[in-house]
Amino acid sequence: MAEKETPPIILQFAPLNSSVDEGFWHSFSSLKLDKLGIDDSPISITGFSGPCSHPQVSNHLTLLSESLPLDEQSLIGSTSHGNRNKCSVPGILYNTNTVESFHKLDKQSLLKAEAKKIWEDIQSGRALEDSSVLSRFLVISFADLKKWSFRYWFAFPALVLDPPVSLMELKPASEYFSSEEAESVSAACNDWRDSDLTTDVPFFLVSVSSDSKATIRHLKDWEACQGDHQKLLFGFYDPCHLPSNPGWPLRNYLALIRSRWNLETVWFFCYRESRGFADLNLSLVGQASVTLSSGESAETVPNSVGWELNKGKRVPRSISLANSMDPTRLAVSAVDLNLKLMRWRALPSLNLNVLSSVKCLLLGAGTLGCQVARTLMGWGIRNITFVDYGKVAMSNPVRQSLYTFEDCVGRGEFKAVAAVKSLKQIFPAMETSGVVMAIPMPGHPISSQEEDSVLGDCKRLSDLIESHDAVFLLTDTRESRWLPSLLCANANKIAINAALGFDSYMVMRHGAGPTSLSDDMQNLDINKTNTQRLGCYFCNDVVAPQDSMTDRTLDQQCTVTRPGLAPIAGALAVELLVGVLQHPLGINAKGDNSSLSNTGNNDDSPLGILPHQIRGSVSQFSQITLLGQASNSCTACSETVISEYRKRGNSFILEAINHPTYLEDLTGLTELKKAANSFNLDWEDDDTDDDDVAVDL
Repeated sequence: MAEKETPPIILQFAPLNSSVDEGFWHSFSSLKLDKLGIDDSPISITGFSGPCSHPQVSNHLTLLSESLPLDEQSLIGSTSHGNRNKCSVPGILYNTNTVESFHKLDKQSLLKAEAKKIWEDIQSGRALEDSSVLSRFLVISFADLKKWSFRYWFAFPALVLDPPVSLMELKPASEYFSSEEAESVSAACNDWRDSDLTTDVPFFLVSVSSDSKATIRHLKDWEACQGDHQKLLFGFYDPCHLPSNPGWPLRNYLALIRSRWNLETVWFFCYRESRGFADLNLSLVGQASVTLSSGESAETVPNSVGWELNKGKRVPRSISLANSMDPTRLAVSAVDLNLKLMRWRALPSLNLNVLSSVKCLLLGAGTLGCQVARTLMGWGIRNITFVDYGKVAMSNPVRQSLYTFEDCVGRGEFKAVAAVKSLKQIFPAMETSGVVMAIPMPGHPISSQEEDSVLGDCKRLSDLIESHDAVFLLTDTRESRWLPSLLCANANKIAINAALGFDSYMVMRHGAGPTSLSDDMQNLDINKTNTQRLGCYFCNDVVAPQDSMTDRTLDQQCTVTRPGLAPIAGALAVELLVGVLQHPLGINAKGDNSSLSNTGNNDDSPLGILPHQIRGSVSQFSQITLLGQASNSCTACSETVISEYRKRGNSFILEAINHPTYLEDLTGLTELKKAANSFNLDWEDDDTDDDDVAVDL
């Protein structure tokens, strides 16, 4: 009776596993937010793998931060070269914008598309020139950048051979080679791995001559090495550690061998290492029977498999980086998220670097100061300095959003100090400081004993303005805004003014200083008719700032306003600053009017019109924009005042503080008022009966 024929053993391949470093997700998040936006086009990435280097642990295909393209030109580009520990493997990433899109992806079609690329590379011969394409992979993902969580799924496309490959023999390489051959093969493999030209070439030929000398060659040299060897093996970097199974890369390798050279029997060499050197006890040599299919053609792409299992199930993996991230860094990423999302659709030209680097000085840490600080934080502005000499009172926390009841217990905390503490609690990455200081004011005379202290405050205020990019004037009195207005004009700094009435508000930006007209403005390509400076807070005044605090009733001493005003005015003040920072002319930008918003005159301003003044009333629920030019008689920003300040320095400031009429005399306002008072109109003696005659004043 004839013995029953033993059925062939089907060759089983150990699946390849993935590993994603946290740095990859951090880098991808930056790429998504800063460059890709809503673009969900596939991205070429590079994975890194290598031969197994541990007898009990298989190697993984790993994604690192450098797996992503360095610039937009390389989003769909060539694979970068690795090294002996990181052999590069080309891959592609499909990232969706919503989790629903992630689940709806046609995974089978994506797998077939990548398998087709591998098959085409085999048929064209590209796989012989760059064998890494045999290990192509793909990743689908969804990045939830609000929660810092990521869903992803790897696929390692493998061509399915039909009929399946039969395993005829498999043993450790040390048992297959003689001792002399093993020594030569090990040396050749080590040389191959040590060479910069071949260390990351994962597929190769191993030929052993009759004199036991081993040589390693590129796949494209297959024909050249025919007939001059005793043994010819197809070698590859095997990531698998198992003693009875070759790794996943052998699948496409066998498809290449069968298609290119029509071999029915193949000897393969699973190269593995130990401590960076060839280990033939860990490496395997096997013989496989590859049966040729009669119906196979180059045009017919074989079926494919390859989606990675997650704990034995066909489901995606997920990772959350929120718990592993430093809380402050996580807060920074979250705060920046909304700003970066603006650039995806609404405002692609938004310059976030300008906002993150600007230094803001807030003069006044009261109701307006708190609102302005909170809105600045929303725009990503991190550097804020408060100047205020008041303390937090019991009435403050309900209207002034940076303070709590604890800040006013006892004698009360200084507002400049409490505001800094509050900002740090809200957002630890803030670079903020507080200065407890009173601002010297005209109309408030000082004694000779106080001069040194007051001049010290003047010097300190001047230094603060010089060291900041933008200044907000948010103090309670009109006269306290005079010296900052003068210093901003002198230093050509952006000054934003916000003031409140009971049910009305005024927000404005000061124009450039008078000296900038001859310096900066000459270099600007704008029409000379538009070079008139915008006015400051005092340009429309016909009197110098005076003492507005003495002999006042309680309701006049306190800032009595409707509670809704400060949030409106504070927000508008910050929006004005952001508009100036984003405008190509910056502080020199001309004033727009809302009536011109649809005429095309605001093309240079990406955020819309950039008005000079905004005045509103909540009693009428109305708001208008106004334009006012700088006055030659202004007591704060005129050329006369700035020149006198530069010439006399401290003596000028002291005279302005101690002599109420000095600024009016200096700027010509005294003469102007005299001329106006001497001009009388006697309506009863008017001989004309024509009511329509205009009187030119």
